[in-house]
Amino acid sequence: MEEEVEKAVFAYLRKKGFRLTEIALQEEQTRLSSDASSLSRSESDAAKYYDGYGKLRSWAYNSLDSYRHELLRVLYPVFIHCFMDLVAQGHMQEARTFFQTFREDHEMMHLRDLQTLEGILSPSHLEEMELARLWRQNKVKIRLCQYSYELLVQYLHKTQSLAMLGVINEHINFEVYPGQPASMSDDSEAVSLIGTSQDLAREINQKELHWGLLEDSVEERMEKTLSESDKTEVDGNKEADTEDNNKKKTDGNKHSTAVNNKKKKDKVVGATGKTIRSESSMVSVPPRVKPELTLPQFPPEVEQSILEDLRNRVQLNSLALPSVSFYTFLNTHNGLNCSTISHDGSLVAGGFSDSSVKIWDMAKIGQPGRASNPQGENGSMQGMHSLASDEAKRPYSLLQGHSGPVYSVSFSPFADFLLSSSSDNTIRLWSTRLNANLVSYKGHNFPVWDAQFSPMGHYFATASHDRTARLWSVERIQPLRVMAGHLSDVDCVQWHPNCNYIATGSSDKTVRLWDVQTGNCARLFIGHRSMVLSLAISPDGRFMASGDEDGTIMLWDLSTGRSVSPIIGHSSCVWTLAFSCEGTLLASGSADCMVKLWDITSSMKALKTDDSKSGPASRLRLLKALPTKSTPVYTLRFSRRNLLFAAGALSAGS
Repeated sequence: MEEEVEKAVFAYLRKKGFRLTEIALQEEQTRLSSDASSLSRSESDAAKYYDGYGKLRSWAYNSLDSYRHELLRVLYPVFIHCFMDLVAQGHMQEARTFFQTFREDHEMMHLRDLQTLEGILSPSHLEEMELARLWRQNKVKIRLCQYSYELLVQYLHKTQSLAMLGVINEHINFEVYPGQPASMSDDSEAVSLIGTSQDLAREINQKELHWGLLEDSVEERMEKTLSESDKTEVDGNKEADTEDNNKKKTDGNKHSTAVNNKKKKDKVVGATGKTIRSESSMVSVPPRVKPELTLPQFPPEVEQSILEDLRNRVQLNSLALPSVSFYTFLNTHNGLNCSTISHDGSLVAGGFSDSSVKIWDMAKIGQPGRASNPQGENGSMQGMHSLASDEAKRPYSLLQGHSGPVYSVSFSPFADFLLSSSSDNTIRLWSTRLNANLVSYKGHNFPVWDAQFSPMGHYFATASHDRTARLWSVERIQPLRVMAGHLSDVDCVQWHPNCNYIATGSSDKTVRLWDVQTGNCARLFIGHRSMVLSLAISPDGRFMASGDEDGTIMLWDLSTGRSVSPIIGHSSCVWTLAFSCEGTLLASGSADCMVKLWDITSSMKALKTDDSKSGPASRLRLLKALPTKSTPVYTLRFSRRNLLFAAGALSAGS
């Protein structure tokens, strides 16, 4: 019927002499028929991606158990490129359907990337979005064993899925290795983008790193003094035992039963002591290195205090866990941004949203205010006395000077000074004896998220929204070094025990270790899947722990750049980490209102004795979980005597 109408129309146009109109109508018909055919063809192309990926997914999930985890590695890169190809071809509706249908498979491992890619709403976004450009411009390298690779090739040839073949050939390179498939714990390192940070990390991590402790350090000298005094004490005990034995021989056998029982007890005690010493000293003696910074000398009274702490230090291991002292901030949940505790637990400081810093002296908590409110001779004197009385009645010292929220506070090694950093782009140095501001340091261009004193004092490091970390001296108002390289905010900073390196964690999901002498990156650690919020370095200087926003904790070997398999340590942000004094335990605190103690002895042994293997060592073992009911844990610190201090703000409504 339509053909007859068209013929009648063309006959009428020719009869009337409308030649140009006839030509225009013919061209329009040709264009419409072409569009219809291309539309049907494009719908068919979009369906090929959906069907091809769906069949590849079903095949991978139904493959042999021993090879399944390797074959599943292929799915995520193929999923991403199928989605972006559909977007690039203009099939937006089909792309959205494809993305929503299959995204659930990858949410556990790649949730944040999926949330970012979900924002692609047009082909132009592929060029504007950094993550999309990264995927489009770089190939993915996937490690498969020989048999897994052969299974995949056979499947692709058998199904003749051109869409999947095109995606895999264009965007994926396979690294095939002989033998059996690697363990599932290697999956985080088995898929990487070529030419990106993974390759950069391999290059950087080949540099030599002097991770040992300082030569002639204070603690080393103190430990020598202790060992000598212990030796003298043991020799004295031996002489006393000899005299006692001679006396017992003359007394006869009337107390033989009691003596035998005592000997048995002594044997048990001795065996237990050996076990504790052997486990706590499992970390081999670290090498000694020279300082790259001019470090201050501790006064004699400070060294005497350290010696006293070492004498009274409790040896911790998986059987002897630390005592925990938890400080809770009340009625401050919405105002407290950060907290810190002095090395001996005597002082606790908090940084608040109202730009103030407060310091509590634990020795004065609970004591009534000693100041009276005397009557002055005139009104002004009475007002001054009233103000002094109010200050004396406060259970804390109030420090004011910042003009924005305070995001970090840090005590010097002996709590005579306090650092604070703020959104006003400054760092302030306070005297805890005078309760006064001494210096305001300016250098960062954006909010300063973290500031930490070095283990020896005098120097401190800062981390900022301007993507840099900076090294400072308390004597200079300008930074000594600027460490740039992170691609996003530097969220946390931590000193190496030998003061020659500074570690930084960033929102770009990486951890970097910087040389303080050159300001260059000495190590780059990749493995986290969300922003890194906390860092801790073991007392011997070889191992580093990092915690992220998703609750994952990773342990790194600084000497090689290798990592222990990540664990989901908490159900929310890991805000703080701390190693025990001998380095056998790791404590973690989180927004999930838990303090957890981890045994890292086995992980350290595996990393030291298994250097020939390329895969990561065993996972951390949870020793104990300590719930705080409804108090998120802001900070953790082991004292020199191995008492664990913790602090947090009680949640609102609790």
